[in-house]
This record gives sequence, structure tokens and C-alpha cells, in this order.
Amino acid sequence: MSFLIRCPNCGERSVTEFRFGGETHPRPGQDAPLRDWTDYLYARKNEAGPQREWWYHRLGCRKWFLAIRDTTTNEVRETFWFGEK
Repeated sequence: MSFLIRCPNCGERSVTEFRFGGETHPRPGQDAPLRDWTDYLYARKNEAGPQREWWYHRLGCRKWFLAIRDTTTNEVRETFWFGEK
């Protein structure tokens, strides 16, 4: 079974065409303490199950998009552009 991701622009492709950008989480405010920025940049929940993630189509349209992926099965349930959901 191959690991496929559906790019919102290019359609379904092999995961080898993409770059994983990490799970999403809220960005701290501009005046947030350094600790909040450190957590934002480096701390990850890394939970089992569905999570919202950034992906970059490096060998295709070269655009960033979001995906809902189940981390236990690698099933990509949904992909969409930032701001759509």
C-alpha cells in the first residue's frame, strides 16, 4: 500500500513529492513572551490519531496546504488551502 496525498491543486500524488511541514497550532501574539515563541517553534503534541498538518508540494505546484492525517494509519482524510476551514 502506498502513501498518497491529494494536493488541492494537482490531485493525488505519492508522498515522495511532498515535504512535511509539521502539525498546526496557534501562533503567539507579537508581544508574547519568549517561552510562548519557543513552544510554538519547537514543542509538538505528536498525538496518535487525526491531526491537522502543513504539507508542501515540492515536486508539483510548490504550494503549501493543510491536511487532516491520521498518524496511526497515514490515511489522509482531507486536504485544503489555508483559510478554507
